[in-house]
Amino acid sequence: MASVCVFCASSEGIDPRYPALATSFGSALAARGHELVSGGGRVSMMGAVARAVRAGGGRTTGVIPQALVDLEVADTGADDLLVVSDMRARKGLMDARSDAFVVLPGGVGTLEELLEVWTSRSLGMHAKPVVVLDPWDDLAGLRSLVAGLAEQGFVRPGVGDHLVWTTDVDAALDAVERGLHLGGAVGAP
Repeated sequence: MASVCVFCASSEGIDPRYPALATSFGSALAARGHELVSGGGRVSMMGAVARAVRAGGGRTTGVIPQALVDLEVADTGADDLLVVSDMRARKGLMDARSDAFVVLPGGVGTLEELLEVWTSRSLGMHAKPVVVLDPWDDLAGLRSLVAGLAEQGFVRPGVGDHLVWTTDVDAALDAVERGLHLGGAVGAP
């Protein structure tokens, strides 16, 4: 059993297919016996994945800044809801509590979280699997951008090897489990 951190949208103004993806991922995560670490919100995809994990008998840990608790968006149903001072403390605690990271579609906060764990992975600061679940190519522009930066010499060769891109729930979880089994080596599925 692993603790899998999921980064995803907390925006409620999105197409219903995205919360449905989060629900499917949460259900599969629980069915495989893994725990969830999330940003501790109850809204949109973040809430959907947590509710699905709990509905499947899994355990959830949410990490949320006090400012978001004050906005009444906290996932009070979490098995463990940790309230921290700010976003930096949130990410640090989420990282410390996680064995792997999965990124679903989201906004700039999700992108920032992805880039941070991907960068720290590529610098050897952790060996945890980093997997993107992107069934509708919402993050294809990022993938192209990084490839272009690599062509220009801004990104060293091999950085892309520290991230697995997937398009379905089972492939994402297979990549996580393969990476955990191999001590964080993710590689292409």
